[in-house]
Amino acid sequence: MITTSTLVLAAAFGAQDAKPRDHEAMHRLHQDPKAYVAMLEDPKRDAYQKPDEVLRALALRPGESVADIGSGSGYFALRLAAAVSPKGRVYAVDVDPEMVRHLNRRLRDAGTTNVTTILSAPDDPLLADGSIDRFFICDTWHHIDDQTKYLALLKKMLRPGGEVVMIDFKKEETPMGPPLAMRIARDALVQQIQAAGFRLATEHTFLPYQYFLVFRVAP
Repeated sequence: MITTSTLVLAAAFGAQDAKPRDHEAMHRLHQDPKAYVAMLEDPKRDAYQKPDEVLRALALRPGESVADIGSGSGYFALRLAAAVSPKGRVYAVDVDPEMVRHLNRRLRDAGTTNVTTILSAPDDPLLADGSIDRFFICDTWHHIDDQTKYLALLKKMLRPGGEVVMIDFKKEETPMGPPLAMRIARDALVQQIQAAGFRLATEHTFLPYQYFLVFRVAP
């Protein structure tokens, strides 16, 4: 049986995909973790996600503490870990136990020691208050139901001067990504996060299908 939660997860998978899939196809993919991981790590994804450019734009510093919300297979988590150096820490946060297990194996095999995986609740990243320099949220925000609660938690968990990085699909037709009805328009997202006590600090425009916004707590 395909449940509502399965459909939400399936749509989340589609957000990373290099081609459109209907809910039934995504449900089948969800039942095959190896196929899902292969999709997330498909080299074709790099063409539009531009991970190296994203990391350069973030300009992470050695020793930073970064939380990757919706870390999946570790596509960004491992890159973030390299950027913050062994002195830093990346928290790879995901609600899917299979993805957490996969990333744990991947970290072990790579000998990566500065990534901590977190099997989180859907409405709580389960991180300590005042522990995070940057939250990195890529193609995930539109799947969080209680976003008001989540923003309040992120604000408490940030260190002074910390940032919330939001990358998500524009509310327009694109070759890949979630259904249009699930997407959050850039201006609506800015208004929502500003209402939670943040301000837009930086915007990058080099991603072809996604907006890339950086927020800080408003003074």
